[in-house]
Amino acid sequence: MPVKPEGGGPDPHQPIAGIQVVELGSSVAAPYAAWLLAALGADVLKVERPGAGDDARQWGHLFPDGRSPFFEALNRDKRGITVDLKDEAERAWLRRLCVSDADVVIQNLRPGAVERYALGAAELCAENPRLVYCNLGAFGDRGPLRHQPGYDPLMQACGGIMSITGEEGRPPVRVGASIIDMGTGMWCAIGILAALARRAATGRGCVVDASLYETALAWMTIHATVAQAAGRSPARQGSGVRGLAPYQAYECADGYLVVAAPNERLFARLSEVLGHPEWPADPRFESNQARSRNLEALNRLLEPMFAGKPREHWQRELEAAGVPSAPVRATAEVLAHEQTVALEMLQSLPGDALRRVGMPLRFDGERPPLRRAAPSLGEHDAERKSRFPDDAP
Repeated sequence: MPVKPEGGGPDPHQPIAGIQVVELGSSVAAPYAAWLLAALGADVLKVERPGAGDDARQWGHLFPDGRSPFFEALNRDKRGITVDLKDEAERAWLRRLCVSDADVVIQNLRPGAVERYALGAAELCAENPRLVYCNLGAFGDRGPLRHQPGYDPLMQACGGIMSITGEEGRPPVRVGASIIDMGTGMWCAIGILAALARRAATGRGCVVDASLYETALAWMTIHATVAQAAGRSPARQGSGVRGLAPYQAYECADGYLVVAAPNERLFARLSEVLGHPEWPADPRFESNQARSRNLEALNRLLEPMFAGKPREHWQRELEAAGVPSAPVRATAEVLAHEQTVALEMLQSLPGDALRRVGMPLRFDGERPPLRRAAPSLGEHDAERKSRFPDDAP
């Protein structure tokens, strides 16, 4: 059950405490959506298949105790049970739980699976009109690809993201973070919160639908508009954004530094720092549009200058001039950086050295706390047996 603050009453840092969520999810997208709700205070019950559990339990370089970093990152703050969906009695128990106890059900099973198991939106919402039921699919519920499965890199490919990622003339590159999976989880959480708000006003739940493919298209919103304005598909963007210049990473003597000076005021300051106050008067560089058209010529001037000195030197000079810049840091550097520490984004549990990245939101200055580690497989099966004991298998 949700953790209550001392003294009783709602916890202002867990704004949806008391909301009951059943997660029929695996891998990344649905577990991430359910974790967002859990971090906001919901009581999330994760349902896994007996034996193997969520596929993500075996992903990545495992910790010495056998835990998966993928699973730990995506499933903290939840309780976990096992249910054999191939067993009729177990399905009946789960269906009764969803109808009687749940405010929200999230599912990302293969197309048609929940209907086959009589756990679909139509059946459950007919029995409980207050239920908010979220379908998370690959390509959506209509169209020629509606029955196809999908994964993050497939959607980055067919949704156009790989076409704008990486360098021209080189093989396609996937964005390193699972932006399609996690982005779809975010859209699901947004949709669920909106549906809960509507339920508070009307007393009725609804069905929320999201898909990986639609998320990929949503991330392409600017580029889709640019393609129509230019009459051609945008090229790969490297470390920058085409149409803004200079606005990319430059190699320094000891690594890369991203420099952002796309407007005339910032470009003039950058030019002063580099010892070339005459550049803004050059017709090739007099405006962002001109610099974007002549980016190769501009970079031929900038690249050797940045390469001559270390990142720290240029950061210091650019900061003094008011020009935004940032070094390209490795993950370990990010975790150790004083800004990360100051924001208290890394959260741990007593007796557990593992630091987990918290929710990037605060309420009245406080970040939602980490309440529990990701559950071991079937960790809360004993609690399950106490619910509907006459029907428990």
